[in-house]
Amino acid sequence: MLRSVKASDYMAEKLITFTPETDLFEAINQLLKYRITGAPVIGKSGELVGLLSEADCLKAILTLTYHEEEMGGKVGDYMSPEVYTISHDADIISVAEEFIINKRRRLPVIKNGKLIGQISRRDVLRAVEQFAQDG
Repeated sequence: MLRSVKASDYMAEKLITFTPETDLFEAINQLLKYRITGAPVIGKSGELVGLLSEADCLKAILTLTYHEEEMGGKVGDYMSPEVYTISHDADIISVAEEFIINKRRRLPVIKNGKLIGQISRRDVLRAVEQFAQDG
């Protein structure tokens, strides 16, 4: 019964996060260092305010180059402010559907309006594999 398996059971809890004030190139260095394709952007009160992806970073670099501007800026200038999220108590089937419908690689996991983790497509596959082995 995969519907009894919740997002919070398989999400990553120790996340690399940024603030809107984080330097863009500091964020790019973190993405490269930790070999991740994106990270949540958190506001002063711990609320999720956006997501910075590799694609956002590439767009920033292209925009700056095109306009012959000095390289740099802040994460808040280039992040995607609209973020698909999933509730901590969503079942794994709902998470998988969200990945397929919205073509996402990862979803921030929210509880009471706050970011508590992140779940990826790989995490869902891990849940299915473990469920199949235990069943």
